Amino acid sequence: MPQDVANHPLLRRLARINRTQALLGTLALLLVAVLLPSPYSGIMLLALAAGLGWLLVLTWPVQPAATRALRLVVLALLTAAAITRLF
Repeated sequence: MPQDVANHPLLRRLARINRTQALLGTLALLLVAVLLPSPYSGIMLLALAAGLGWLLVLTWPVQPAATRALRLVVLALLTAAAITRLF
């Protein structure tokens, strides 16, 4: 994991994405995941949770404590929803 988050090429590229488009894209993926049949839904939700977890790990050093806590809660809820959809 790079110590200097600002120089990570993927994060710099993601920072240039329009926030509204990123939110709408994520919501569309979430909606598709919820509407899919049960085992596929859980797999897609786990993939979303993995992506969120990866971003959380990369940006952990520069996030305030409140943001870290909120992101951990969202990650836990998304993972719990994925596991319930799998079984």
